Amino acid sequence: MRAFSFFTDKDEPRIGIEIQDGCYDFTTIWEFFKDFKGFRHAPSLNFLQVMVEMEYFALDTFTEVVQTVRDFRPLEDVRIRKPVRFDVPISRPQKILCLGRNYRAHAEEWGSQVPDEPIVFAKLSSSLLPHEGIVRIPDGVGRVDHEIELAVVIGKKASRIAANAAMEAVAGYTIVNDVTARDLQLSDMKKRHPWTLSKGFDTFCPLGPYLVPAAAVVDPHNLKMELQVNSESRQRANTRDMVVPIPEIIAFISRHITLLPGDIICTGTPEGTLPIQSGDLIEATIDGLGVLRNRVAAA
Repeated sequence: MRAFSFFTDKDEPRIGIEIQDGCYDFTTIWEFFKDFKGFRHAPSLNFLQVMVEMEYFALDTFTEVVQTVRDFRPLEDVRIRKPVRFDVPISRPQKILCLGRNYRAHAEEWGSQVPDEPIVFAKLSSSLLPHEGIVRIPDGVGRVDHEIELAVVIGKKASRIAANAAMEAVAGYTIVNDVTARDLQLSDMKKRHPWTLSKGFDTFCPLGPYLVPAAAVVDPHNLKMELQVNSESRQRANTRDMVVPIPEIIAFISRHITLLPGDIICTGTPEGTLPIQSGDLIEATIDGLGVLRNRVAAA
């Protein structure tokens, strides 16, 4: 089961779900469920972020709601039969936190050492871009690179959480492309400046298309990942190659920063980061999480 955010033809936000026999408008199914159960005061669910923040986002929740409604009415009228306009699955995270050099081969390809502890930096929520949105490269910014990453979405407040309990704080997983203005980043590194500007341009954080509940991902540390540009394979790896695994990432960050539902953690990129340019088609794929597809154009 995979969930996604989309807009109707009338620009109304909706939650969609993809299950074995197709895609459905889960927002409408939820309204049927509320009426059937008599949950008059339950919230409307038009945004995945609301589900995450209210701790409703779970495989069991989707399964129960869909099955309950199917038991008393058909769902053909809420089947999604045509392509939709996607939104990012998490549209207003309080934080987007990222790891640098969390794949050994990526550190080595840039002549860097694997750090003794996680390197954490931030991207900005204004840089988010949905599936099939256009990455806009500003004039004069120089080299811009792609970076495929597994993104972890936090589902419960976590402060100073232990690594052995950290996975309980995970709501689900999605794909992120940590687009980076490389020339600017390298210049800032030489000056010992932070990476905020090189990582934070508008459209430099494509995310999606799906948010997959944690329980639907058997092993997030054994997912094949590949990024292609114009059908040419650029990055190929497996999440098992992470230097610092997800529980330790969450534990480390939460010692310093309280994580909240809807926060996004980008777990690092493997080797193969190369330039992109106007006209390119980027396709980032992770096992079970779908294909995040974006065109590139000049700003």
